[in-house]
Amino acid sequence: MKILLLQLKRIGDVILTTPAIAALRERFPEAQLTLVASNECGDLLPAISNVDRILIARRNLRDLGLFFTVGVRKFAYCVDFTRNDRSASLALLSGARRRVVSYRVREQSRTRARAYTDFVNVRMRDVHTIDYNLALVKPLGAQDDLTAPHLDVPQSAYEKADVLRSKWKITKPYVVLHPGSARQEKLWEPRRWAEIIDCFGRNDRVDLLLTSGPSRDEQAHVAAIKKNTRRKIIDLSGKTDLLTLAALIGQARLLVTVDSAPVHLAAATRTPQVILFGPTNPFHWRPRESPAAVLHGKSTAPVTEFSPLRPRLPMTEISTDAVIGAMDLLLSLHAAAQTS
Repeated sequence: MKILLLQLKRIGDVILTTPAIAALRERFPEAQLTLVASNECGDLLPAISNVDRILIARRNLRDLGLFFTVGVRKFAYCVDFTRNDRSASLALLSGARRRVVSYRVREQSRTRARAYTDFVNVRMRDVHTIDYNLALVKPLGAQDDLTAPHLDVPQSAYEKADVLRSKWKITKPYVVLHPGSARQEKLWEPRRWAEIIDCFGRNDRVDLLLTSGPSRDEQAHVAAIKKNTRRKIIDLSGKTDLLTLAALIGQARLLVTVDSAPVHLAAATRTPQVILFGPTNPFHWRPRESPAAVLHGKSTAPVTEFSPLRPRLPMTEISTDAVIGAMDLLLSLHAAAQTS
C-alpha cells in the first residue's frame, strides 16, 4: 500500500509533521510512505525518518516530473498538511481513494475542495501545530499519542560539528545564541543581544556560540550585534549547514533564539531553550516535550499559560533582564540535575 503525504511549508512545519508521520508508520508498518516537501526544506530531509521516498517541489518547470511521478504511483491514501492550490493538484493527481484535508478547504475554495474525499474538523488556529497534523491522520486509523517531534540527524552532521568545535577551540559546555529569522518582525534588537553576550561572556564555565543562516539580512543582523558587544564571541554565523546546526544545538547546554527553525531543531533533539516570541503565538509553535522558557511580551517571567487567541506583540517588549533570568533558570536546572 502507498500513502502520499503533502507538506510544502517551511522547515519548522516539516519537523512538526514528524509525529504524524510516525503515527502513520506505526499504523501501517508495511506501507510505502512518500513525502512531498518544498525545495527550501531540502537540507533537512536526510533527517526525516519513517518515510520511504521524498519528492521535492521546486515551484518551477522541474515540477512537471514531480506531478508525473505522483500521477503514476497509484496511491491508496493521501494526506494534505499544506492546503494550497499546488498541494490540492497533487492530491487530485495521486488518484488515492481517500484524500484527507482540513474542512477549512471547503470554506476557502469549492474548486479546491473537489480534490479531496475526507474533511477533518480541525483548524490550525485552534490547536498546536503538532495536534493539527495528528488530527489529519486519524481518519486513516493512526493514533495521536506520538506527540514528540523527531529527527534522525546523520552521523556526518555530528562529525562536521566536531570539526567546528575543534577548529574554534570550543572545549567547554556551550550556549548557542541564534538571533536570526527570515522575517524582520521576529528580530530582537542587536543592542539587547549584545547585552546578553556581555553578561554571559563573563562566565568562564561556558562558551558562547553565535549562529545564523547565510542570508544577507541575517548576516547584517549578526554584524550589528557584534558591533554593540564589548566581549568576544565564537562566531559561527553562516558557517554551518542546517543539519550541522542541528548537531551543534543537539549537544548544546542551552539554545537562545527567536521563533525560527532552530526552535524545532532543539525540540527534536531535546535541548533546553529560551525562545523569544513576538508576532507569532507560542500556543501553536512552542516545544511541549523538551525544556523551554517561552518569553512573549512584557512579562519578566516565562509564559506558563497559552491561548489560541493571544495577541501579536512587538519583540521590543521583551526585556534583556527577562532573557537573562530565563537563561539562568534553565542553566541552574541543568546543574541541579547533574548533581542530584
